[in-house]
Amino acid sequence: MSHLFVRLLAGCFSAVVISTAAPDDALFTAILQDHVDKGAVDYPGIAADSRLQTYLDQIAATDPADLPDRDTRLAFWMNAYNAYTLQLVASVEGISTIREITGLGTTGDPNSAKPWDQPIATIGGQNYTLNQVENEIIRPRFGDARIHFALVCAAYSCPQLRTEAYVADRLDEQLNEQGRWFMEQRNEINPRQRSAGLSELFNWFAEDFGADQNEILRYAAQFVTNPAAANSLRNEPHRWKVSFLEYDWSLNDRK
Repeated sequence: MSHLFVRLLAGCFSAVVISTAAPDDALFTAILQDHVDKGAVDYPGIAADSRLQTYLDQIAATDPADLPDRDTRLAFWMNAYNAYTLQLVASVEGISTIREITGLGTTGDPNSAKPWDQPIATIGGQNYTLNQVENEIIRPRFGDARIHFALVCAAYSCPQLRTEAYVADRLDEQLNEQGRWFMEQRNEINPRQRSAGLSELFNWFAEDFGADQNEILRYAAQFVTNPAAANSLRNEPHRWKVSFLEYDWSLNDRK
């Protein structure tokens, strides 16, 4: 380790020791393997597992700027987003959607709760909201639309939570796997009718996928496993009718 330094948190007397060491992603993988089954999360199990706090403490103490390369930093930020989302949901009981959460351990009206705007994530000694992590850091800094297949907002219509951490040396493989799964499970592609029922993620974050609808369909085509559908989407997207599927905000928990 090349250096350690102490950064005081604003308004606090406690200190976070910031390190150049990356978090132990094997620890996060072990947590996910124990509490996630085909994307369904055992949130009570997460709440009782002290290992998640250990992992989050490591994230809090890691300066992402000191991580060695782009893929390591991207994997770090995506793991941080997913891990803090797990903590947020596990901090409450009896909810049916993340949209009921107003902060760690508190709930309220889902029409005004704004869980993604709560400063719950401590990363490198600084506090962030989940929206800041996604929209002010991951999207603009890394410019990879596949992150939308990897960030899991604890809803059924979100991508599936993997049972492993994202890691730099397999990041392309992992993100491409997520893309294929997401296109298969969260979208409705009908090559005979040339109709594409797309996830709202393609609508909400359209600018990340392409300049217009044709570009979005071409982007999606690389993750469509049906060869005929992928070829048509890629070469004649203008012939496809596009709609956006209603987003299911039901909690991605074990029923």
